[in-house]
Amino acid sequence: MNIIVKGKNMSVTPALKEYVEKRIGKFEKYFEGGLREAIVTLVVERELHRVEVTIPLNGYILRGEEETTDMYTSIDNVVEKLESQVRKYKTRINKQVKNLSVLDLVPNNTTAKEEQAEPKIVRTKRFAVKPMAEEEAILQMELLGHSFFVFLNAETEEVNVIYKRKDGNYGLIEPELG
Repeated sequence: MNIIVKGKNMSVTPALKEYVEKRIGKFEKYFEGGLREAIVTLVVERELHRVEVTIPLNGYILRGEEETTDMYTSIDNVVEKLESQVRKYKTRINKQVKNLSVLDLVPNNTTAKEEQAEPKIVRTKRFAVKPMAEEEAILQMELLGHSFFVFLNAETEEVNVIYKRKDGNYGLIEPELG
């Protein structure tokens, strides 16, 4: 597996890179060589050290982000978070690998925060969409760690939005053109 380690507002030392590669390399055992790459971004902002990990996985994206005051602790925490996601969803992923659904997100283009009186669009994401079942959309949303997910419903062939409700259940938005 190719592990790409990037630093933002910091330089990545060889020891830090080696630690990231050792910890993230553990995920190969879960997928028997099915992992091609992992992108790890180490960010320092003020006293906070954030680790962002993105692992493309058989049409899914496994993503985790953790932030503490120590980079090594952040790395350990994000690995624990990702391992928990893998254990929780590995069975469901393996069942659905046969019906691959691809969601290719454009790399995250972060911009400097600008204070303005009126809100504006600061980031646009584009992604390829293939039809998927509602359950598969829920799985993808959970793997990304998002509170909502836009997908093409395989049953209705319409764009839908699945979202997580405060009560722990899910909601489905089916737009009607009027």
